[in-house]
Amino acid sequence: MELSATEVAEVAKLVLGTDTDPGPWHVEPIAYQSGSPATGGLARVRGAGDGRPWSVFVKLVHHPRHWPLLHLVPEQFREELCRTLPWRQELAMWEQPFAGHLPEGLRVPVLYRITELDDERLLLWMEDVDAIADAEWTLDHYRRAAAALGGLAALRSTPELLAGAGEPGWALRMLVGNRVMRGSVPALDEDGIWAHPLVASTVDARLRDDLRRIAAAVPEILDRLDALPQALAHGDASPQNLLVPRGEPETFVAIDVAFQCPLAIGFDLGQLLVGLAHAGHVDVTALPGIHDLLVPAYIEGMRANGVDPDPDAVIYGYVGGLAARAALTSLPYETLGAPQTEQLTTLWRQRAALTRFLADLSLGLIQPVAAQAGTGSTVRS
Repeated sequence: MELSATEVAEVAKLVLGTDTDPGPWHVEPIAYQSGSPATGGLARVRGAGDGRPWSVFVKLVHHPRHWPLLHLVPEQFREELCRTLPWRQELAMWEQPFAGHLPEGLRVPVLYRITELDDERLLLWMEDVDAIADAEWTLDHYRRAAAALGGLAALRSTPELLAGAGEPGWALRMLVGNRVMRGSVPALDEDGIWAHPLVASTVDARLRDDLRRIAAAVPEILDRLDALPQALAHGDASPQNLLVPRGEPETFVAIDVAFQCPLAIGFDLGQLLVGLAHAGHVDVTALPGIHDLLVPAYIEGMRANGVDPDPDAVIYGYVGGLAARAALTSLPYETLGAPQTEQLTTLWRQRAALTRFLADLSLGLIQPVAAQAGTGSTVRS
């Protein structure tokens, strides 16, 4: 990532709040997995002006045609991805519909500058949040995060906001249609994948059939999600995207918003549950305890911000979104061509356990009795 020295100096002055010389500086590239088609690079710029250290976080956002992993998308779907992906949607985080409707305890990072490099690339210069590490998240962090997300949903569920955000679930349907149904579901019919020694040694005998049942139910799940009470969610509310500043331990800083369309209330709880487990930072055995506290805290957050939701609707929005988005994509099929190492075997064991947990949650939605849940209304107090 090439940065203009003049621009770095100008942004440094904004960070320091002074017109004095920002002093020498250097760029620290941040390693990341190129999983987001719209993310082109991350870096931290550090310096010291008049003895005062400063830093700023820089993110390169680009059109998906520049994504290094675009070749992994089947050729017949690449054009659609490039045409439909809202690659600039992260900027919505600082616009009024998001930044103007945040509950207590949730904020966005300071945005110092947007640099439009060309029609398909831009730089975001933002606050470098000194956040606690993923390993420092406790059950109380999950509880408070769920309450904050419930508050966000309550404040962003007004008819005026929803009316300007398009049809319910359109962004989720785009992801599910591409990443899930075209990307992961076909693997369920590939006998060679399930006979692979790495898969056979880590995945339980029922998982393939259970995932097929979930895949068959996805269209109905999406329809039911769209019929539930809606809100404008964070969209990708994993703990990695809810930073806890060391100097503001009661606050979450929201980053990397996504899916800025009407979504079923409860939707954000899915990524909150699985984000760190998917990254291998939380053991799957911890998920039941986290799962149990999310819905009550979310409802508490909604009620504290003027909305009294139907608990069944929140549960379906949460688990239904998780089923559609994550249950079918957690197995790392893309690694099966790599040399089989102990590290890869460990990854498959972790992901197999995560997928089993998600499958069990998801199957509860498609049972005859459970399928009747989630049709309740939401009352604004």
